[in-house]
Amino acid sequence: MFLNFDPKAAGEKRLLQLNELEEFKTTAYKNAKLYKEKTKLWHDKKIATRIFDPGQKFFLFNSRLKIFPRKLKSRWSRPFLVTKVSPYGHAKIMVENFDRRFTVNGQRLKHYLGGDVEGQKTTHLLT
Repeated sequence: MFLNFDPKAAGEKRLLQLNELEEFKTTAYKNAKLYKEKTKLWHDKKIATRIFDPGQKFFLFNSRLKIFPRKLKSRWSRPFLVTKVSPYGHAKIMVENFDRRFTVNGQRLKHYLGGDVEGQKTTHLLT
């Protein structure tokens, strides 16, 4: 068996291996960057843009309801009144009859288009 003890040839071979490794790292970095950009574009397309105006009414998504799922129970809480809107996507809301105010993410709000919700109607079925 023949071993190459020439330090110059071994050094050149090692430099070639290091260059190949550097090229591999560069292509992997470029591919990861392209993947992240495409994923961000896809994610940003899925985000619903909602326009909030102070004085409008919105429903608030109740995320705690997921723990106890009920088939016919709505996950949207009563209409809240928007008092202040931030340019970054969050809004300050309050309950109409109370003075309690809190800040929520705009993605948790849905436009309220109806009339009075307090007077719910019930229908009795005759058998």
